[in-house]
Amino acid sequence: MRRLLRLFAGIVLLSAAPLAAQTEDLVARLKELQQDQQDLEHRFDQLAKAIDDLAWLQRLGDVAEVDKSRITGPPDANPKNPTAPGATNPIKFFTYSFVPRDRKPGEKLPLIILPHGGVHADFSSPYHTHIVRELVLQGYVVVAPDYRGSTGYGKGFYQLIDYGGREVEDTHAAKEWALASFDFVDAGRVGLVGWSHGGLIVLMEALAHPRDYACVFAGVPVSDLVMRMGYHDKDYLDEYSADYHVGKTVRQDIAEYKRRSPVWNVDKLALPLLIHTNTNDEDVNFIEVEHLIQALKAANKKFEYKVFDDAPGGHSFDRMDMPPAREARAEIWTFLARHLKPPRPPR
Repeated sequence: MRRLLRLFAGIVLLSAAPLAAQTEDLVARLKELQQDQQDLEHRFDQLAKAIDDLAWLQRLGDVAEVDKSRITGPPDANPKNPTAPGATNPIKFFTYSFVPRDRKPGEKLPLIILPHGGVHADFSSPYHTHIVRELVLQGYVVVAPDYRGSTGYGKGFYQLIDYGGREVEDTHAAKEWALASFDFVDAGRVGLVGWSHGGLIVLMEALAHPRDYACVFAGVPVSDLVMRMGYHDKDYLDEYSADYHVGKTVRQDIAEYKRRSPVWNVDKLALPLLIHTNTNDEDVNFIEVEHLIQALKAANKKFEYKVFDDAPGGHSFDRMDMPPAREARAEIWTFLARHLKPPRPPR
């Protein structure tokens, strides 16, 4: 009986071996297909970016000199091989610039730094055209960095993402580049404007370099990554814990997520701030921005804020092309004008 059992076990093992090998091959092939799909998606994103760059000229060329420049920021925050050649080189990235065509000779203009929102998003014309047009028509120079991790520049650049980290330093590098490149920009009239993820970036930049800016507007800003990881789904959390990004979950390293969150750095605020938020925001939940407002009050900071009650558009309520959104933006432009004195302030 025992001999029969041993024989049966041997037959099972022999028949299982090829199956295991086949399964291994299948898994490997599926990974290859998944990789091929990701590579194809990045190539499509690069094509879309090239097309959108032409769209910028078509949509804003009548009022602005539109350009795209390649500049540098700090090295990769998380290189695969820190000792490899070039591992500590500055990261190269693109930044857009929009200069009013009607600029008068010798006139000094205020500057707006406008980083885009979205995890792995980019500075796209469909989303930002009317915002940039409204700013340029007031006489602002607008500079918008496609900081590390932005979509449209291939997989390698995509995986340089450093949310709340060196992407903020890229934004600072874009401001420094603008001041060095445009002698008609007034270094004392530089403002920060950002929504959502861009709102987090401008807040972190303002907290890190308060003397470099005259004011900051943060719309529906990501404010507390620790809290945020508690109400988003697994796919979103995976964006942060990826090995090329933070590399850990919030549970594994709460301190790192706090370091990247404005709410835990409010004691550094030292310039005029306006915050907008919406109670029906489906992305940056109102409770997250509410926490930021509470923290600023607890730190006895002077700032302005407005809570919109179920405004149409949810997360994008003040970036829509609708009268209520334009009215909300008018309040932002009035705030900026008080501190930046554009040639043609809103009336």
